[in-house]
Amino acid sequence: MTATAPDLLTSLLRDVSRSFYLSLRLLPRPVRSQIGLAYLLARATDTVADTGILPMEERLTALADLRERIQGNRPEPVDFTRLAEKQGSASERALLIRVEEAVACLGTLPSFDRGCIRAVLQTITSGQDLDLRRFHGANANRIVALETATDLDDYTFRVAGCVGEFWTRICRFHLYPNAPMDLGRYLDDAVRFGKGLQLVNILRDIPSDLRQGRCYVPAQDLAEAALKPADLLDPGHMQRFRPIYSRHLRTAAGHLSAGWRYTCETPRKQMRVRLGCALPLLIGAETLRLLESENVLDPSRRVKVTRSRVRSLLFRAVVLHPFPGRWQRLFPDLTGSDLSPRGQGPG
Repeated sequence: MTATAPDLLTSLLRDVSRSFYLSLRLLPRPVRSQIGLAYLLARATDTVADTGILPMEERLTALADLRERIQGNRPEPVDFTRLAEKQGSASERALLIRVEEAVACLGTLPSFDRGCIRAVLQTITSGQDLDLRRFHGANANRIVALETATDLDDYTFRVAGCVGEFWTRICRFHLYPNAPMDLGRYLDDAVRFGKGLQLVNILRDIPSDLRQGRCYVPAQDLAEAALKPADLLDPGHMQRFRPIYSRHLRTAAGHLSAGWRYTCETPRKQMRVRLGCALPLLIGAETLRLLESENVLDPSRRVKVTRSRVRSLLFRAVVLHPFPGRWQRLFPDLTGSDLSPRGQGPG
């Protein structure tokens, strides 16, 4: 790592994502910098893609330039000073101004780590590119929806499922390369872990996404209840939307349950890795429980797990980790309500 890396991967990373930073600080040192750097680069590409004040073509060009820089195919540095000026957040301005430092850090990593980061960023940026094109011109008066459940699954893989696979390859290579396990199922559960977290965010953020012209609930699903994307702007349609919404909650619950199985199958001596996985899963499960009884279409009632509750979940995970049976039961049984993943429990 370069001399600037500790600053990038501590204060700047904390400022752009406090929730992820909590999980990152739980990880062992041999993998912390690689995973932190991958997140920082992904956050930079996301910031470029989300700079809505700029025309789509300009954002696509900037995103492509940064992607090629990360992949090592572009020798010229990127200069995002103009994009940085358009950011409302001081931390995101700093991230864009210092993105070349992050690219330089990437170049100092061993080839395995560098290859893993480049692979996951290639997938993530492909999803960002697709999102920009798909929702071009969308707004609250012209809402664009994904067409099918397959489109939704593909989206959650590109932006988060691939991260689960990346996390797993880095951790296994550096921390437990010889641990006996069903690697195929372990990687599959890792992908579902990421998909589940992203789907929870989607199901929570429906009102804000709609007001940006984006509907991630597939149009085919809405058609089953004779609904159109614009109908979801009215909280009064929640009763008709509820069966569709509950089905997606069950899908998310199934993915998170697979993520918990993944966490429990990670070697027990890797306590830091297990805690880094457990915290977002427990927060995700708590969020699903809250969403189950809410009118998610009401923008005034955004569900959020409180910081005190997050601290409580982390405390319990740390205290109960030495006790396998009690640790297993930390993750709630999502099969006893409308969240039932229909047999896809943690196993």
